[in-house]
Amino acid sequence: MRTDQMALVAFMQAGSTSVYAGSWRHPATEHGYLDASYYAKLGRQLEEGCFDLMFFDDRLAMPGIYGGSVAEAVRYGARPVKLDLSVVLGVLAQTTSHIGLGATYSTTYYAPFHVARTFATLDHLSRGRAAWNVVTSVNDSEAQNFGLDTHLGHDERYDRADEFLDVVAGLWDTWEDGAIEHNRVSGHYADPAKVHELGHVGQYFSARGPLTVPRTPQGRPVILQAGSSGRGREFASRWADLIFTGDPGIDVARSHYTDQKQRIADSGRDPASVRICPMAYAVVGETESHAKEREDMFLNDLVDPMASLTLLSELMNYDFAQHDLDDPVTDELIGSVSGIRGLVQNLRAHIGGDTVTVRDLAGHRATLLQGPRFVGTGKQVADQMEEWFTSGACDGFVMAATHSPGSYEDFVRMVVPELQHRGLFRTAYSGSTLRDHLGLDRPAGALTGSAS
Repeated sequence: MRTDQMALVAFMQAGSTSVYAGSWRHPATEHGYLDASYYAKLGRQLEEGCFDLMFFDDRLAMPGIYGGSVAEAVRYGARPVKLDLSVVLGVLAQTTSHIGLGATYSTTYYAPFHVARTFATLDHLSRGRAAWNVVTSVNDSEAQNFGLDTHLGHDERYDRADEFLDVVAGLWDTWEDGAIEHNRVSGHYADPAKVHELGHVGQYFSARGPLTVPRTPQGRPVILQAGSSGRGREFASRWADLIFTGDPGIDVARSHYTDQKQRIADSGRDPASVRICPMAYAVVGETESHAKEREDMFLNDLVDPMASLTLLSELMNYDFAQHDLDDPVTDELIGSVSGIRGLVQNLRAHIGGDTVTVRDLAGHRATLLQGPRFVGTGKQVADQMEEWFTSGACDGFVMAATHSPGSYEDFVRMVVPELQHRGLFRTAYSGSTLRDHLGLDRPAGALTGSAS
């Protein structure tokens, strides 16, 4: 793997807003998210900038934890729209030719065979560009759309996810390379000796196999994962090809990077074979003052506090309607809300001091506080990205959009050429698959043990 050039990933939403909750209100936002041509345009734009990958976030419910209702999510545009990603990526497979294509699929609410077949199909139809962002799903709203009252506990979700990945990886390997013969003379379509049943029977799943999709161009699609807890980091160390992080500051990111790379080594894998990329925003202007004016608008003008609270409730699976925005986050609250402790610790490190309010938490979820924010001219943004990349904080970045498609247009036009000029990023695609872009080897077929 080449490690002197950064990875660039675009963090997408197939819906009404980007991960930045106020993006739909920006005057330059195009509201074409229900039209296939909108996604095709974004794909071509990112491909022009030689991005490694565009991947789509997903949730399997409209945010409905806050106040026990979806009303505020609908009223304030707090991500109420989420399209079916398999269809969106099918469009992109036909309208792009190089950029990797990824989707978020849950190990809690889908079946392994379904996920294995979906991404194997995408890998074939895109000629080797598929990626799966693995999530365990986090809230009761999602559970209630799948016939359950509440979501599984944290550790059980990861236990289930480990077995889920075992099954999916096994299904991807049930066909060997060269199994298909297409021999018209003999009448043999494929060699049965090279197509294997999986025969998995486990605690959570059983799958006979084989998969109904032959071995794919990448051998296995690329795996993305974003677990930040200790259990999540262990899971990522075992499975992920690219780890997506949310560290707000460079010192926190360096510590996370060192810890995660050590965990990868301890799991028996080469740390250099896994890319670690924090989510980041870039606010780019023709001048520094122009960029700062834009930043001020994003921070102060576009996100309604109610949208922030709605999204925070979704993230934490906790109804924040019982708190005022300026209530301090107490030890009692930290102890009662699963997953909040790490978020509070990161925020304390980021904003300074020990006092974190509900408003701070909500802003972290919905505004530009969720990851590093690079602000300035193209050169200045490239300077900031270079510092992170060369100082042991990351292997690249997952770039989130402040508004779409304009923020990606600005980044490709003003930042990418600066990174290319410094030798930090490719000037052209040198391979055809996503594994080629990321410098990843094509994995061997596990059921035969042979290199493929």
